[in-house]
Amino acid sequence: MPFLFPAIDLKGGQCVRLKLGDMAQATVFNDDPADQALSFQNQGFSHLHVVDLDGAFAGESRNGGAVDAILAATTNPVQLGGGIRSLAHVEAWLEKGIARVILGTVAVRDPDLVKAACKAFPGKVAVGIDARGGKVAVEGWAETSELSAIDLARRFEDAGVAAIIYTDIDRDGVLAGINWEGTLALAEATSIPVIASGGLASIDDVRRLAEPHCARLEGAISGRALYDGRLDPAEALRVLAGG
Repeated sequence: MPFLFPAIDLKGGQCVRLKLGDMAQATVFNDDPADQALSFQNQGFSHLHVVDLDGAFAGESRNGGAVDAILAATTNPVQLGGGIRSLAHVEAWLEKGIARVILGTVAVRDPDLVKAACKAFPGKVAVGIDARGGKVAVEGWAETSELSAIDLARRFEDAGVAAIIYTDIDRDGVLAGINWEGTLALAEATSIPVIASGGLASIDDVRRLAEPHCARLEGAISGRALYDGRLDPAEALRVLAGG
């Protein structure tokens, strides 16, 4: 059964959603991220996706206190991305109880570090591939590289990466629906499990995720659709469970 990962994006210690990855277009949905994490758990979700947005731009943790509070509030496994750029960062977060760290910018800048992290912490390292127009973006989406998402994924084919979180920036936060074509093409091109991110708009996306041709996907991340009520948690979880 695929997982639905509710997302908590952290900016200035608050739980926000961006539009198209633009920090200037941030909507605050909860000023208590720990409360939001517990709410998602109580709704029946089994996993949590957390991103330190400020950290992604700064290249180091900027919302550590909020992440600590989330870990204290929920028993669900938490995957964390944003500003994790060294083995020391990886180790520190895993020691604090993060279930899986997400390496994004460093996967482009220093792929050897990703491979070293996978070797040191088996099953604990995911790669975040954020693409704009099919090309990988880095530094909190502020820069776009010439590297394609599939080419980047293939660099880590035998490295022991636990999952790839694939985000279509052009759809993120605008409820345009998941880029199924791009996501499934990536999943077909690699043996690494892929998680869809960006644009999940409604129960229709969840129904698509539950279809057999999406069986290669580990799951999908949902942000704004959950926060503004377009997606009913109970119905979504029922669909994924085969109900």
